[in-house]
Amino acid sequence: MVMDKLLRMGEGRKAKQTQKIVDEVNALADAMAALSDEQLQGKTDEFRARLADGADVDDLQVEAFAVVREAAWRVLKQRPYDVQVFGGIALHNGNIAEMKTGEGKTLTSTMPVYLNALAGNGVHIVTVNEYLAKRDAEWMGRVHNWLGLTVGVVHSGQTKDNKRQAYACDITYGTNNEFGFDYLRDNMAWDKRLQVQRGHFFALVDEVDSILVDEARTPLIISGPAEQSADLYQVFARRVAPNLTKGEEGDRPGEATGDYVVDEAKRTVAITEEGVAKVEQLLGIDNMYESVNTPLIHHLQNALKAKELFKRDREYIVVDGEVKIVDENTGRVLDGRRYSEGLHQSIEAKEGVKVKEENQTLATITLQNYYRTYDKLAGMTGTAKTEEVEFLEIYSLGVVEVPTNRPIQRDDRADLIYKTEAAKFQAVADEIAERHEAGQPLLIGTTSVEKSEYLANLLTKMGIRHEVLNAKNHAREAQIVAQAGRLNAVTVSTNMAGRGTDIVLGGNAEEVARHEVARLPEDTPQEERDAAYFEAIERLEPEFKAEGEKVKELGGLYVIGTERHESRRVDNQLRGRSGRQGDPGTSRFFLSLEDDLMRLFNASAVERIMTRLKIPEDVPIEHKLVTKAVANAQRQVESLNFDRRKNVLKYDDVMNEQRKVVYGARQDLLEGEHDTVRDLAQGYVEDTVEGVVDEHCPPGVYPEEWDLDGLAERLQLVYDTAFDFGTLDLETIDREKLVDLLIDDAFDAYERREEEVGGDEAMREIERRVILSVVDRKWREHLYEMDALRDGIGLRAVGQRDPLTEYQREAYDSFVAMMSGVKEEATTYFFRLPVKTDEGSDAEGNGAAGTAGGDRPAEGAPKDGAATRIEKAIPLGDQGKREARLTYKAGAAAGSASYAVSGGSSTSSVQTDASGRSVEQKADGSTVRRVASGDTYRAEDKVGRNDPCPCGSGKKFKKCHGLDEA
Repeated sequence: MVMDKLLRMGEGRKAKQTQKIVDEVNALADAMAALSDEQLQGKTDEFRARLADGADVDDLQVEAFAVVREAAWRVLKQRPYDVQVFGGIALHNGNIAEMKTGEGKTLTSTMPVYLNALAGNGVHIVTVNEYLAKRDAEWMGRVHNWLGLTVGVVHSGQTKDNKRQAYACDITYGTNNEFGFDYLRDNMAWDKRLQVQRGHFFALVDEVDSILVDEARTPLIISGPAEQSADLYQVFARRVAPNLTKGEEGDRPGEATGDYVVDEAKRTVAITEEGVAKVEQLLGIDNMYESVNTPLIHHLQNALKAKELFKRDREYIVVDGEVKIVDENTGRVLDGRRYSEGLHQSIEAKEGVKVKEENQTLATITLQNYYRTYDKLAGMTGTAKTEEVEFLEIYSLGVVEVPTNRPIQRDDRADLIYKTEAAKFQAVADEIAERHEAGQPLLIGTTSVEKSEYLANLLTKMGIRHEVLNAKNHAREAQIVAQAGRLNAVTVSTNMAGRGTDIVLGGNAEEVARHEVARLPEDTPQEERDAAYFEAIERLEPEFKAEGEKVKELGGLYVIGTERHESRRVDNQLRGRSGRQGDPGTSRFFLSLEDDLMRLFNASAVERIMTRLKIPEDVPIEHKLVTKAVANAQRQVESLNFDRRKNVLKYDDVMNEQRKVVYGARQDLLEGEHDTVRDLAQGYVEDTVEGVVDEHCPPGVYPEEWDLDGLAERLQLVYDTAFDFGTLDLETIDREKLVDLLIDDAFDAYERREEEVGGDEAMREIERRVILSVVDRKWREHLYEMDALRDGIGLRAVGQRDPLTEYQREAYDSFVAMMSGVKEEATTYFFRLPVKTDEGSDAEGNGAAGTAGGDRPAEGAPKDGAATRIEKAIPLGDQGKREARLTYKAGAAAGSASYAVSGGSSTSSVQTDASGRSVEQKADGSTVRRVASGDTYRAEDKVGRNDPCPCGSGKKFKKCHGLDEA
């Protein structure tokens, strides 16, 4: 309550300041209308020139908004209302503009987007799906293009070149996933020319509550294959889980019944002692909690969650033998997404479809931290006030309520509650039949695919024509919703109908016109498309408006909710489809005591009342106390979900600091000049030498107790040291002096190494590529360790230790160890990466360089030529299961370098220098094949036992790969 009051302090003053700017924009309307098209379009160059001369975007706000307002009228025949200008000002100031359904959020966005795009840093507009991204880019893009700004769209399936062009535009439309995953992919790129984004200046998020709240618990994860047997998922799904019995939680710990208990509110499953014993019997093991059996616990948890908490046609659907996740808030299929940590595989095994391989995290970020990378953030939605505290606390975003252009006339009726779900749906069907007979359009919202199909079957039996909109037929979403306001229309929908497309009484002429234009041939000029669009609107509007008047006489759109959602926002979104722009409308929710929300929270009191009063199943109760109980239940769930999101953020904040260090270092390497790379590499050498000295000559230990022999051997593994330890005077030497001497020795060796590989440029590129490769592999291994730590950290609470504090401490220790390992391993590669001088090696290059992820280098990549070619496999974690391939080919001058980190799933190749031989070695070192000038090495091509090993380790052949032939 205190926070609510604080949030509202000063709102009146801010509203007055905003209205003053609106009045100033209005004052320029006549002046802008008097300008010719060329003069109005010329304002963009004028604004950019003023920004270049030192003006701030705030200085241009009033004039820029007036320009866009006039341009929208000339291009779209739509002039933003004062309330839309009001909302645009709120967005420019970095707030969330709460604008009711039908108030024109899309048109509102044009003004702040144009203003901020003038700076040339790129504006990202985030939508909830690709259809809306493409629609809005084409629709509002006409205004921006007319004013001289470029507009692009990023979507799945694009090539990197196309994405790069889209991000290079002044304004870029796309979905939440595309922006986030492109960010992660850019931070896995091996060359700056392979990155697509160009920074994070200003993001405007449409349906901001859906993205920043509903999806905030779902981190973005890029993953790669991990070693997990699909057989285990089958065993637990088919043999173990079905044979375990669900029980109930006891009054005291240890008194639970059955083999496991389920907490649906918290979405958890807990195995009982009886359950453990049964699982051990089913699997034929003695102790499931022995360390060797630890993975089985994870499989068991997932199998039980898949059985009890994840239901087909509710949390997911099965299409063409694939399990596809359904967004609980929108009802849309989340293509390409999979549940993590083996849960998706457990569901696949339960459903009897092919179990796809489990993945290991390669890069990840939560949405909270992704959107924090933007210098400026704003958002639009029809429902934000209920989450105002969260927006302020997590994102530092204020919520500004934008007044409606016309007063809302919708009649929001009290909830009706039935005893059973069957009685509720029959009552809904009867209500639909009554209103449909009169011709009133109805939109019925359901919470799952399963429920929407159940109701659709009831309507079919009653002979009522209807449309069904759910995850199984989402492709027609815009067409169905656009016509949901016509006479006699009955639309049964999941929550996906709550966002994106306006339901206009009588029919949405603009949406129909857009679909007509979309069917034109792809090569149709834009002028012809515009003419066809306006012709269609002119043709359709009279018919649709006349029909709309008839619908108004019938009471407007009737929205029926068949179940309360966990979030009041989603319910409000559904209600908001009716009564847009001052139209009449009605909304009502039909509930039952068997609904999930009622069943989990506060339903028992209502059920006792209904039983005591002997109310029949088909007779509802309608009372303020019941409505209040439902609202309290929703507040409980919202509070629980907010706590979960905050908890996710607390843990990810730990990783976020580490992520910023790693990604920042990578970007410095990709963008850095040669001196920057050299300084970093030499810093690695210094730290590595000092670390090795610490191991063998620890601080506080007398020099005569130092392990100098061990130190010499250890340094020899890193580089060919020329230091003579026999010359040390142990009576006068101190540790700091020893470190300085050895660093000087290492730098001398480094200079020799630089000459050996072909000079300064070649060495800098080797340093750059080696560091990138090692950092990436170590980071992936670190993420894997952090996943494992996070999975088990909750158990620390049993020992009276705070899990978050423990996670922070161990994550820090692990990160420090990782960075130390990066430095030493990279330093070893600097010195030990073998080199082969090969004049005129064009034929050997075989074309363009390969890169991680199979991308071709961007245009301008160096060409093959007479070069030094170096190849070395640097494993990418998981005991060398995988390796990423990267090839760099330097310029044509003799002696320049070509460097490749290459590999496959089981082997890695190394080309060496002086002997002209190369080594192809299995990741486990088990087999070795040597190649000279492309010919297969034969047994008779012997290397002397005391010769240096061709692998470049620095050891004698007999002590290295010669062991394989001994």
